[in-house]
Amino acid sequence: MFESYLTGLIVCGGLIIAIGAQNAYVLSQAIRREHHWLAAGLCMVSDVTLFTLGMFGVSAALMAMPEALEILRWLGVAFLGWLAVQAFVRAGRGRGALEVGEAKRRSLKGVLFTTLAVTLLNPQVYLDTLLLIPAVGAQQENATTFVAGASSASVMWFGLLAWSGSAMAPILSRPMAWRIIDGAIGVMMAAIAIHLAANGSLQG
Repeated sequence: MFESYLTGLIVCGGLIIAIGAQNAYVLSQAIRREHHWLAAGLCMVSDVTLFTLGMFGVSAALMAMPEALEILRWLGVAFLGWLAVQAFVRAGRGRGALEVGEAKRRSLKGVLFTTLAVTLLNPQVYLDTLLLIPAVGAQQENATTFVAGASSASVMWFGLLAWSGSAMAPILSRPMAWRIIDGAIGVMMAAIAIHLAANGSLQG
């Protein structure tokens, strides 16, 4: 039983730790301290739900509708491109624009909606959680324990992102630090969008 748990923990951990759009977004929210724990919690709930659905056979239905993944692919490209443009604009404007953004904090609804979009518009999420992870889980002695291990990996990873980003926020008060962070996020989002458009899959 413990072996099944450990397998789920390692397999899922290896898939989600690769920095992708979802991880970059949660980390950026944590650094800004804008509803970051709720955003991380929503990612955790989404992962646990998808892991569970995958083990109960939703993966078979998804494989029967490849056009659904194709639609999600291009929606994801458009959304990631929009996030990249926003990050580049913030990097160009610098700290002054960020301070205005802090005075007018994003609404909880806006943060949660963006978190859901970054999560659900990524076809790789479905390939990982509904196909790959259940495929490994089906070979385990205890599927429930395997899902528990996979879910634990998600909870620990997104909890770490939320905590570490928030803890680093006081250190990252210099204008140049924010320009670098937003520029890096913009490059990351753009690169992921290009990779998704060219290859049809991405990590994170």
